[in-house]
Amino acid sequence: MTDPIARFDWQAVLRDGPYASFPEAGERPVIGITANYGDRSAMLTEQYYKAVVAAGGTPVLIPPVADTQVAVNTLARVDGLLLSGGADINTLYAGEEPSPALRDINAERDLPELLLTRLAYNRQIPTLGICRGIQMLAMALGGRVEQDILSAQRPGGQGGGKPVKHSQEADRSLPTHTVAIERGSILHALYRSQAIAVNSFHHQAVADAGGRFRVTATAPDGTVEAIESREFKSVMGVQWHPECMAEGQPIFRWLVKQAAHFREANRLHDRIVTLDTHCDTPMLFAKGVDFARRDSRILVDLHKMTEGRLDATIMVAYLPQPGLGETFSGKVDCEVDGPTQYADLIFDKIEAIVAAHKDCLSIARTPADLYSDKRHGRKSIMLGIENGLALGGSLAAVKHFKQRGVVYITLCHNGDNDLCDSARGCNTHNGVSPLGEQVIREMNRLGIMVDLSHGGEKSFYDALAISSKPIVCSHSSARALCDHPRNLTDDQMRALAARGGVAQTTLYHGFLRSAGEATILDAVAHLEHAIHVMGVDHVGIGTDFDGDGGVRGMADASEAINFTRMLLARHYSERDIQKIWGGNFMRVMGEVQAV
Repeated sequence: MTDPIARFDWQAVLRDGPYASFPEAGERPVIGITANYGDRSAMLTEQYYKAVVAAGGTPVLIPPVADTQVAVNTLARVDGLLLSGGADINTLYAGEEPSPALRDINAERDLPELLLTRLAYNRQIPTLGICRGIQMLAMALGGRVEQDILSAQRPGGQGGGKPVKHSQEADRSLPTHTVAIERGSILHALYRSQAIAVNSFHHQAVADAGGRFRVTATAPDGTVEAIESREFKSVMGVQWHPECMAEGQPIFRWLVKQAAHFREANRLHDRIVTLDTHCDTPMLFAKGVDFARRDSRILVDLHKMTEGRLDATIMVAYLPQPGLGETFSGKVDCEVDGPTQYADLIFDKIEAIVAAHKDCLSIARTPADLYSDKRHGRKSIMLGIENGLALGGSLAAVKHFKQRGVVYITLCHNGDNDLCDSARGCNTHNGVSPLGEQVIREMNRLGIMVDLSHGGEKSFYDALAISSKPIVCSHSSARALCDHPRNLTDDQMRALAARGGVAQTTLYHGFLRSAGEATILDAVAHLEHAIHVMGVDHVGIGTDFDGDGGVRGMADASEAINFTRMLLARHYSERDIQKIWGGNFMRVMGEVQAV
């Protein structure tokens, strides 16, 4: 018989328990759970944290603090977020007057959780909202909540069907009505059924999920019972209380699993340098955007780079190509003497931005600079030129831009220039012009990468033959998957790889799909096609953010880590992911700069 006193020997648990040997504890994702508030105390019912523990997670309580710095620091230390249930949300936060049916609100919780939800969404943190939590997701992210589903102006309640009792009196562990589940949803994958039975304790519900979510479960009366992200994020909300039901565990296992994947991606980003090889953000600097603010007008800023764990980006001075009868000055919105001065103006602005934020931002010129910035906690900007028109027909300008720190020059844009023919041009030179050949050789001599994105096929092969160094395509996708002249054929890819070059998959809709909306899945498909044709040593990512690049699932720099999660889910190794996220491009940069 066990000694009844022995159970109080707490030190024996440390001495003889499962964690007595190294390591002391297995890796478990940390799930932050929003606390309820009452009687001047932050509190949480046991079902929430016990469900997280049973699913393999480590629960921590998040008190309701309406301080964005506290929220950001809290989110930096969790791998997943659980928005718990509780009182009604103050309708004034939605710009609505309260319905007579509105019940108790909790003034301590509303603002902190609205802030926390939006910040977690920006950071791609896997999130589960339960009851009030699903409503918080909708309210914080563009949807709308019905204040009282029974008094809604629709026959039979919210959905117009036969009313269902949503405030059961039975024990919380018992299901009292069913929900219909959409095929292809997270819930359908978890339960492998189009209907499950749930419990129900609410009088409010999501009225409109908004553009970021799709409805994935409904009650027989049409009440929204579940939503999930339309943007390939691990975010889901359910109206019932799965923590109270034995049948609810699959939902918590989903959250913990997604949190583990998120943590794995974050730790990988801690160890590697991530470089986006093409963005056009400088085009928008003239509009007064602040690179240090999370500005909705631009897709790349310090906040978004931090949220997406993106270390570096190559910002280009984009020069529009004048058509016949047009002048360059007529194509830009400022007075300059010519294209060279225009490019300098853009670089001046970038340098001013970096100088204003030198503690956290730097201009990098070499791969070594990128690694140094990473070690010192700085984001990096590299300089590029999109359209060799910037040279103004002068070989001396190549040296000038080398001294400014330019790492590549895209020889042309949409239209033939004095260097070469464009993929969208008129075959002016039948490939690379005599001046273009001189420019390529000068770029080789000085250590500037030759970029043939936008170049016509003949220009591409000419440049490949002329250049003594590997060339790059900083933002080009696969023509085999989307038949666009801007994309690379398989033969071009093979020729590029044979000479040691790289092709960076881009996120422009029209280069990923011939019709319909492109998503991150299309971008991954193009990358994987390039890997199949060229090998993993010759590919990468050049988003074309702020140059019309960006797709659902990777719409701006804050979602860069989503691409990593996609690669991890496809079992790419850390070494290969490092190559894809800039390692290959930096290898070529190093070879070109070794003059």
